Amino acid sequence: MIRTFCFAAASAAFILAAGQPAAAADDELIKSQAGSWLLAPESGAKGCRLTFETSPASGGYAISGADACATALPAYAKAAAWNFSDDGTLNLMDASQKVVARFQEEEGSPWESEDGDPTWLLPALGDVDHVPTVASLAGTWQIQQPGGKLICNVTLSGDADQDGTPKMSPGGDCPADIRDLKLSLWAMEGFGLVMMGTDGSSLSFDMRPDGSFQKSEEEEGEPMVLVRKQGS
Repeated sequence: MIRTFCFAAASAAFILAAGQPAAAADDELIKSQAGSWLLAPESGAKGCRLTFETSPASGGYAISGADACATALPAYAKAAAWNFSDDGTLNLMDASQKVVARFQEEEGSPWESEDGDPTWLLPALGDVDHVPTVASLAGTWQIQQPGGKLICNVTLSGDADQDGTPKMSPGGDCPADIRDLKLSLWAMEGFGLVMMGTDGSSLSFDMRPDGSFQKSEEEEGEPMVLVRKQGS
């Protein structure tokens, strides 16, 4: 599973609370969504940031900074409020409460726009203003220990299998615990990267602000980082 961030529990909590009067229990859900977000096209084009506030606004809770979207994503520049629907959909609205966009989220995946060209809504990551793509990440990478000691090399290919999933290959220098995963495919979704094995095994990484990746906290075993090999 790609672990960019997980709002399934939050969405479920909201759905359970839906239909009930607004209660203090919902405050924690709203607070958990507050903060800086990146709106970014799935294509890898430049996105923009906005901030989810917890202060009330017409139709939900205030959004600030949306005017920064005027160039990159003008359709979102008038977003003035955010809120959840009873079905867990996250809605962005303008000052007149007209819905600017609706976002759906599946477990382990980013919020994705329902209509138009796919756009993701992700917690902001440093100064990153776009999401990585298969084309931008294809090449040779090094799996390292956190201190920089090389574990082994892996190659992420831009070529895909018959189902459209990009291929990968671990280097011959990989230790047994990585070889045993039989990694052969990889995928990106938002800021998450997952390597997948032929027997259902996987190895997941989360992107860092500098463009490298760290092994997801949900993964067992020793920590690892994934760094692009110089010259690749």
